[in-house]
Amino acid sequence: MAPIPAAIHGQRYISLATFRKTGVPVYTPIWFAEDADKLYVMTNSKLGKCKRIRNNPQVKIAPCTIRGKITGPEFPATARILPPADLARVRQLIKQKYWLARLPFLWRNTDTSIEITPEVA
Repeated sequence: MAPIPAAIHGQRYISLATFRKTGVPVYTPIWFAEDADKLYVMTNSKLGKCKRIRNNPQVKIAPCTIRGKITGPEFPATARILPPADLARVRQLIKQKYWLARLPFLWRNTDTSIEITPEVA
């Protein structure tokens, strides 16, 4: 198992690149939590990134700004949509990192958690 890359560890945001069927990457800045060499994010199952991950679990991650401007190197990773039972644990990890995540209205449309495993470089 590869550790979380140093360029990602401790960042506020990461850019998650998921891939369309044509191979074109779609970049999304997201909040994330770190736990045991894996990254965790929360999203809505109806959004495009979930559909793209179901079609192709290969993703790229990079440190970025809140607006999505990539500020460091990109790393290949594998994403996995977690079962609904893991949602509460992932939500707790994210709440520990982000003060704003404690506001309940932010999560009203969030029903999916994703585990991201960085690949060995």
